[in-house]
Amino acid sequence: MTTKPTCLIVDDEPDLSEFIAMNLEKMGIKTDCSETVADAKHMLAHRRYDFCLTDMRLPDGNGLDLVKHIGFQHAGLPIAIITAFANSDNAVAALKAGAFDYLSKPIALPQLQALAKAAIKFGQSHEQKNVQVSLLGNSKRMNDIRQQLEKISRNQSPLLITGELGTGKESAARLIHLNSSRHEHPFIKVNCAVLNPESAEKAFFGQAQHSELPKEKEGFLQAAKEGTLFLDNVEKLPVRIQNQLLDLMQENSFNSCLIGATHQDLSLLMEQGLFNKDFYYQLNVMSLQMPTLREIPEDIPVIAQHLLRQIAGTYGNENATLSECALSKLKTSQFLGNVRELRNTLERAITLCEGSIIRAEDLLVKEKIALPDQLKLDISKLPLPDYLEKIEKQAILEALTKTRQNKTAAAKLLGVSFRTLRYRLAKLGMSKENTSFPIEDELT
Repeated sequence: MTTKPTCLIVDDEPDLSEFIAMNLEKMGIKTDCSETVADAKHMLAHRRYDFCLTDMRLPDGNGLDLVKHIGFQHAGLPIAIITAFANSDNAVAALKAGAFDYLSKPIALPQLQALAKAAIKFGQSHEQKNVQVSLLGNSKRMNDIRQQLEKISRNQSPLLITGELGTGKESAARLIHLNSSRHEHPFIKVNCAVLNPESAEKAFFGQAQHSELPKEKEGFLQAAKEGTLFLDNVEKLPVRIQNQLLDLMQENSFNSCLIGATHQDLSLLMEQGLFNKDFYYQLNVMSLQMPTLREIPEDIPVIAQHLLRQIAGTYGNENATLSECALSKLKTSQFLGNVRELRNTLERAITLCEGSIIRAEDLLVKEKIALPDQLKLDISKLPLPDYLEKIEKQAILEALTKTRQNKTAAAKLLGVSFRTLRYRLAKLGMSKENTSFPIEDELT
């Protein structure tokens, strides 16, 4: 059975909302109505829509607020602005902010029908392209991230995105591209971790035309022309390619926006000569640190519900929901793999649950560990060197406790390399031979 397309109408004038809803229903389009920006955001977070229509003036904000919100949390969802003047500054501002189109008052039925058909077609053509491209959550940290993304999207400066595995670095890069002036041009992702060092140069710069090669092979740079070149795991990019890209950037002949992403500490790699310092400074013109789920526990429920809606149909349980107890347990659980691990947890839970309600016991997750009393820090009357040493010891012990004494995972929590953590443990007298505290070696 074919699912009817759906539209969210956001307007505080009941007569206008009713007129739009009635005519869209005649076209076979299901509608929901909202009168405020806040209510619309809530409905968007809990239901799926094919497009959205919003008035410019609303009781708690304006249509541009909703356009920007959808751009970063529901990328690819077409939204049109209803404005009183067809050629007003409002309509132009809406289109610049990322609106799909606009409707002018009084609304003509043919105009509404044409826009609805175009919006549905646009959404369907972009659905696969933009799948899972969103940054959910209403915590202060996530709101700050979205504000940064909005500013970054306005220019073409190189950008370095850092953060642990599974924190959404690629999603952030795609959102920057989709909300930039380059959105109609290609977004080319290169996973530097799987590059063949022998053929990396040809992969980036193409294959020169020879008599025996009738057609020149396009490289990553040419493919990303006027668009965005995203270098995932940029720490694995061969130094030779780093040098060549650096030359292009210094000569201002780089023809796309360059975004790099890493979960490694590049400063350590630079010290070891494994990463070009000049390339790093060129790439790090702008920087963005993606938060871990540990830093935004209040956002875990909305992220989990969004992920569940994405995967439920795949497992033949489209009505699957999370119980309140399950949501509470997720907020107090440790996810070292962040969103990626949270998704795996939900996929496992949906296969274990009976019926459509996922209970807390279906999750099979490890909850955060309460720190022992001996890890509490008493800083009264301590000289500064001793105070700083105790702070460092506490941070390390907390990380080891949270990761069940695994040094590799603890190093990731602390944002340092395994080698650095091992050195600090020895320096502070916390290595195996110097302490009875149980510490495991690297994961095997």
